[in-house]
Amino acid sequence: MKHTSPVILFLTVSISLLAISASGDHDQFIYTGFTGSNLTLDGAAKITATGLLGLTNDSFRIKGHASHPAPLRFRKSPNGTVQSFSVSFVFGILSSFGDIRGHGFAFFIAPSNDFSTAFPIQFLGLLNDINNGSSTNQLFAIELDTIRNDEFGDIDNNHVGIDINSLNSVRSSYAGFYNDNNGALTNVSLIGDKPMQVWVEYDGNATQIDVTLAPLGIGRPKRPLLSVVHNLSTVLTDQAYLGFSSSTGLSTGHHYVLGWSFGLNIPAPIIDPTKLPKLPNLSPRPQSKLLEIVLPIASAIFVLAIGVAIVLLVRRHLRYKEVREDWEVEYGPHRFAYKDLFDATKGFKNKNLVGTGGFGRVYKGVLPNSRLEVAIKRVSYESKQGIKEFVAEVVSIGHLQHRNVVKLLGYCRRKGELLLVYDYMANGSLDKYLYRQEGKPTLNWGQRFQIIKDIASGLLYLHEEWDKVVIHRDVKASNVLLDKQLNGRLGDFGLARLYDHGTDPQTTHVVGTIGYLAPELVHRGKATTLTDVFSFGIFILEVTCGQKPIKEDSQGRQLILVDWVLQNCHKGSLLDTVDIKIQGNYDIGEACLVLKLGLMCSHPFPNVRPNVRQVMQYLDGDVPLPELKPEHFSFDMLALIQKQNEGYDPSAMSLYPSPMMTSFGSTSSFSLEGR
Repeated sequence: MKHTSPVILFLTVSISLLAISASGDHDQFIYTGFTGSNLTLDGAAKITATGLLGLTNDSFRIKGHASHPAPLRFRKSPNGTVQSFSVSFVFGILSSFGDIRGHGFAFFIAPSNDFSTAFPIQFLGLLNDINNGSSTNQLFAIELDTIRNDEFGDIDNNHVGIDINSLNSVRSSYAGFYNDNNGALTNVSLIGDKPMQVWVEYDGNATQIDVTLAPLGIGRPKRPLLSVVHNLSTVLTDQAYLGFSSSTGLSTGHHYVLGWSFGLNIPAPIIDPTKLPKLPNLSPRPQSKLLEIVLPIASAIFVLAIGVAIVLLVRRHLRYKEVREDWEVEYGPHRFAYKDLFDATKGFKNKNLVGTGGFGRVYKGVLPNSRLEVAIKRVSYESKQGIKEFVAEVVSIGHLQHRNVVKLLGYCRRKGELLLVYDYMANGSLDKYLYRQEGKPTLNWGQRFQIIKDIASGLLYLHEEWDKVVIHRDVKASNVLLDKQLNGRLGDFGLARLYDHGTDPQTTHVVGTIGYLAPELVHRGKATTLTDVFSFGIFILEVTCGQKPIKEDSQGRQLILVDWVLQNCHKGSLLDTVDIKIQGNYDIGEACLVLKLGLMCSHPFPNVRPNVRQVMQYLDGDVPLPELKPEHFSFDMLALIQKQNEGYDPSAMSLYPSPMMTSFGSTSSFSLEGR
């Protein structure tokens, strides 16, 4: 017995990990704690000193993955069906910030444990905006989500979902369990200091998936929380990895797994709660306190010291004081502390200034905690439209998610200033490349054509694919930003307006940039998606010709870009308008297409212009472009515009000089056939 005692002691200590056992058609494993386990970890995932599997921490925008070290065979033969399996795990989600929620996590079965292309934040480290919903993912997952994401159809910010190849759950429910006594659903919070247990079962014969959730210690409820019939033989590969995935965004949290078991063709081994490690106590971060003054020396010195301290505190408070209003609760994305933005830009030093526009100055910064590069737009209240433009931008772009729309990360408001925080676009604005500012290289034709398609794709999302219609109202080259790969992204939503699909926009105030304004906008003051199309048409010509919409010659006369292109179209020399910097090195068919498309989009009659979906079809070659026939170039555009503006109220254009009305030329005109 003296020789066997160390062996018994060793087995007792290593009870936290029971290795895989295989016998015939049955595979199973169990982890009661993870000390000494050989799980495959990446990102922020780690095993703590107490044996917890931690997937995330308080860092922003990170991913964490942990998977069983070897794939398991879910089919007896390559063409066989997926066999029955059972999974159980115990987890805890903790927050260091009280009621502030971070993103959730997921259990997954996937053909690979490489999630390097997956996104953090709402994508939970599993998928990205390109492959979400693709059947090639061959992914099965159970999400435990603590953030509501409307783009995935989430029901609330505390739910359980069954995911097949997508984060749009095939079935979801509010987190809770059905009471065995009365059958009522008892709601539970996924975030808390008490661990919870999940059971996942798949019946290979009935192709039924059951998911059950309950607080640890009350036992498994008889009725599952979720139940759906779905044949996983159409989803899972012959061999697949099992594991957990989690991520954080601009809100963070700690996701822990305490125990885990699995059984193939047999029930998952029962996890003994008494052998599991304990969750840590993450109390809210301590608040800073004024140091108590001890050892008073003299009343005069004491009063002086207090006075100095008060002055310093008031100055510090005024330096970083922010403004908060009720509308921000409903619409605002993540709010940054002014001090963090001040530190990120080294006090908004001029050496960090990257641009100046009509609606503010833009600074490059590096956030102190995440080390993320950002662009911070700083708008002064001195602008009469400043606060309205700021609200519009926060409301509209704050919830947009598209690869060709600049992402708004957050914002801050301070007395006298408005600040917006964006993803930093390393290559700046497009106009600097078109007009060779700051020594920027010339864009080749392939890059220009792709940028035109990028902005068309972004506009299609704004006009038709988001849950509201967004009218940008200021589409132009200086508002198109380029990322590291020179992909075009539409930015600066300071003039944007939203309205519901199927309703009529009520905007009656004329705003925009001279040279890009549609005639009917000047006349009636009502912005629509087709006024955006007009601006996009001018933008197409600007990119293709390398010319500004309006410029003056040496005699001070205004030269109108669309006039010039139309005149060359009359003469049959349309290609002479292509930017001279790329002459001889471009695709003739594509250049003719975009020049004619630019003329179509900038037609003075809105009902003749294509919508953005048609624009995309023309650019992709799915639909041939209608023929532009010179014999129909019969009306005088200047006379037409003057006729359109008979009786319009000049006060509606008080912000703009009257010469803008000459921007459509005096003789150029055209019509379309084949529409």
